[in-house]
Amino acid sequence: MKVTTNHKNLSKAVLMVEKIVSRNHSLPILSNILLKTENGRLKISATNLELGINYLLGSKIDETGEITVPARLFSEFINNLNEEKITLTTKNNILNINTDKYKTQILGFDPKDFPIIPKIKSDQYLNIPAKILKTGLSTIIDSMAISEARPELAGVFIQFTSKQLILASTDSFRLTEKIIELKNKENNSFILPRVTVLELIRLLGDLNDDILVKYSDNQISFSTDDIEIVSRLVDGNYPDYKKVIPEKYISRLLVRKNDLEKNVRLAGIFTSNIADIKLSCSEKNISINVKNSDKGEFQVVTEAVLKNEPFDISLNYYYLLDGLKIMPTENIIIEYTGQGSPLVLRPEHDNKDLTYIIMPLRK
Repeated sequence: MKVTTNHKNLSKAVLMVEKIVSRNHSLPILSNILLKTENGRLKISATNLELGINYLLGSKIDETGEITVPARLFSEFINNLNEEKITLTTKNNILNINTDKYKTQILGFDPKDFPIIPKIKSDQYLNIPAKILKTGLSTIIDSMAISEARPELAGVFIQFTSKQLILASTDSFRLTEKIIELKNKENNSFILPRVTVLELIRLLGDLNDDILVKYSDNQISFSTDDIEIVSRLVDGNYPDYKKVIPEKYISRLLVRKNDLEKNVRLAGIFTSNIADIKLSCSEKNISINVKNSDKGEFQVVTEAVLKNEPFDISLNYYYLLDGLKIMPTENIIIEYTGQGSPLVLRPEHDNKDLTYIIMPLRK
């Protein structure tokens, strides 16, 4: 292999892929990245067996070839250079890195030992604008379960119909559903693992391109002209979360989001180890109350407009802040659905394209 490429672009590509490199002592090859010429470009690949990334980089290809090299060593060296052009050549599993100033050798490994990142050959696909996908995933990420005890909850439920893309996540204590108007060819649904969701949000960055999504029974890929992410899908059935979303409310509040968010954050300073705050909602305001025998007491009033009967409810303030954070409107709607029933947060426009639910604390 003999390849000449731009240093800035190579550094960016390596940073993109090395984040998923596995420190797997039983499979040392997973600590490496694969460098390979493909269709007139340099392909840089990494995988942890659950998730794989391919980055295609425009380069001058004088000789084709491939090699795997230690990801951390290669990344640290490349990112500390300050050269415009870099030439990569290989011989006998040794990578030579040459610039105007430096001549370097890195001991590599046989590329045949590098795990194959599968190509998904399927007629099932859809196109999603990168910004829409990133915004949707960023909106529902906090509600995903962190524990793998129930793998289906440690991921995002994705469903698409002929007119909508629906994203949902829940950890059993709160739930987020985001509905995006998007035309699709067919109907389907799957569960995307947490690690894939996190990497997608990072890799999509500021992309303005459309993302081509291909999927099969147990795998999915997200790709642009330059980058491809291939992931397994979670095996299992997602719970019927729609049953949890209340169809009716007893009382409804309209409140300024920033004011409530600021006051909830202040109240959180005084909470106990269960992060509990009490909301007392009356005709013209919300009173936030906290009592803690170790820290003291806190009370603050936030202006609000109440429809129907006053109510009290105790909540985990972290969960409330997570819900407030994702609301895109200046004012938000809070729906009280009864004692022991979920509290619902929605944007002011109330077209139900975003729903956030918190289960109350029981005392």
